[in-house]
Amino acid sequence: MPSETARIEAFSDGVFAIAITLLILEIKVPSVAQGELAHQLLRQWPSYFAFLLSFLFIGVMWINHHRMFTHIHRSDHGLLFFNLLLLLGVTVVPFPTAVLAMHLTASDARTAAALYNGTYFVLAIFFNVLWRYAVSHRLIDHALAASAGAISKQYAFGPLMYLVCLALGWFSVPLSLIVNCALAVFFALPPKHAASIKQRASHAEMP
Repeated sequence: MPSETARIEAFSDGVFAIAITLLILEIKVPSVAQGELAHQLLRQWPSYFAFLLSFLFIGVMWINHHRMFTHIHRSDHGLLFFNLLLLLGVTVVPFPTAVLAMHLTASDARTAAALYNGTYFVLAIFFNVLWRYAVSHRLIDHALAASAGAISKQYAFGPLMYLVCLALGWFSVPLSLIVNCALAVFFALPPKHAASIKQRASHAEMP
């Protein structure tokens, strides 16, 4: 019997696929008139960096979306709406990626980083809203209640840490992006492993 959420997942996969593919379009092929090819290719390193960073982030978001929908077995109008809200955020990602690539080495790098980090802060909120709606409206498979609880704990950590990245960007753009990468790795981990890392970090901070 087909899953009740199969169409939601199929449509969402398509949006993720398009968003992650659009990232490469921001890397331009240097023209002959611009000079030596090797030099022009090296000059585009901010574009390569921004592309790889956003490819990682969209990939991790897709992993988490898939993880959510292995637990969500029923849908309603609210779930459809909040899933579309999340996908709205996903489709926006190529824009702040392009801005970051263009301004990473310029004087307004902090503004570009704020836009970039702010996008993921909003996406973290959208992920939490979608997931908590599914949990509160009992759209979750009861047999997976234990692992669903681990996902809730992992997601609750997201908005606060992305807000920290947003604040860090005004003091150090590289540091904010490094922390952002660390968060992507954290959210790529299965929830039980992420919870273990978070618990060890809390114990290490205790006197």
